[in-house]
Amino acid sequence: MEKRNSLRRSGTTRRWWGLRRRWRMLGLFEINQEHEFYSLTCLMKEGLHAALQTSIDTPGPDELSAEHYKSEETQVHKDYEMQTFARLVFSSLRHSLDIKEEEYKRSLSSDCCYLQFMSNSKSKADFFLTNDKRFFLKTQNKREVKFLLSNLKAYMDHLEKYPHSLMVRFLGLHSIQVPNETKKYFIVMQSVFYPDERIDTRYDIKGCEVGRWTDPASTGSPVKILKDNNFEGKHIILDQQRSWLVDQVEIDTAFLRSLNVLDYSILLAHQPLHKDELDRKHSFSNLIVRTAKSMAQDSPTEEEHPTILLLEGDSSRLASDTIDSGSDHVQDTGEHSGHSTPSVNSTDAELWEFHAHHRRLLPNFKNSVHVIDGPELRYFVGVVDIFTVYGLKKRLENLWKSLRFPGRAFSTVSPATYSQRFCQWVKDHTK
Repeated sequence: MEKRNSLRRSGTTRRWWGLRRRWRMLGLFEINQEHEFYSLTCLMKEGLHAALQTSIDTPGPDELSAEHYKSEETQVHKDYEMQTFARLVFSSLRHSLDIKEEEYKRSLSSDCCYLQFMSNSKSKADFFLTNDKRFFLKTQNKREVKFLLSNLKAYMDHLEKYPHSLMVRFLGLHSIQVPNETKKYFIVMQSVFYPDERIDTRYDIKGCEVGRWTDPASTGSPVKILKDNNFEGKHIILDQQRSWLVDQVEIDTAFLRSLNVLDYSILLAHQPLHKDELDRKHSFSNLIVRTAKSMAQDSPTEEEHPTILLLEGDSSRLASDTIDSGSDHVQDTGEHSGHSTPSVNSTDAELWEFHAHHRRLLPNFKNSVHVIDGPELRYFVGVVDIFTVYGLKKRLENLWKSLRFPGRAFSTVSPATYSQRFCQWVKDHTK
């Protein structure tokens, strides 16, 4: 018996060390007691546990007010202070994504160590992942925090209008103040690449060429985030979902242009769809689940979403009028968004609303707002890094790069030019 237990422990140890080796290959390093960020991440986890317990104990109102966007709550701990910004706003966003507060708290304050994400990014920020790799934590400077808070209402309005937007989901904003040390701001985001078990290649796309190449064979950073020039000759194969992606990128970049923002990226990765996933993709039962997921992020009831009743009770109409089972689009049963709402019945009204908010049939998969299934590949897509404003510094940088790289496409251009070029890249590299 003792020998059997010893072998079992030995097998568990081997699996654990194998997992740690795999993390290192992906640029992930466990933040253990020897790590330089161990003390910081311990404070983050302890502070987040307390802050989220407050959110659980005092749920927010049904509607947000202007004061909720300005709120700052400070909790004093033994060796530091934790500040939480716009708590009820971010809690509302998590609720819309069907992220339960208890599971969010459990992930962020787990006894398991955070992971440090190392990449070839030029960002000076520090990146951490929860141990389950579901949520990213990124340090921010004060200017970025002020920018986000000043535009948080616009950001929330955009996600409410376009719930399937490709914009990264910010789930919390906090700061930690240790006596006699600089205040640390950090933001919690939903990871675009979750779950990532079968992802082996990632891209960061800006739609330009200067400085947009990463040598896949170079030494240094364990994980390689490839860039625009690495993607040349390749395409995102979506077939009938292509038009949705192109349109949504145009919608999201128009929003960013209105904020005078540039230098954002599309994070892109893919993995093959397994045969069982391909077989299940267009099954009728799966279509019902996907429609329920797509009509609302919250768990819908039949009374709230009569389209589910339509799917359960009228498969002939499903095939001919409502959903093309060979694609992930809902076909128009009325006029396009922007025109008068059909008044035939509640189902037609819901279908009109589906189009008006530019929804799609989400896959029956975790993190579905960032996942788009093509005929053979599953793509992970998200728009990130939205804090760079086209101010005086960037205008001077634009002038300098215009002289240094005449006739070439570089990242520092006006928001209008950046948006147009970004959208053109998506059109040129999708099929």
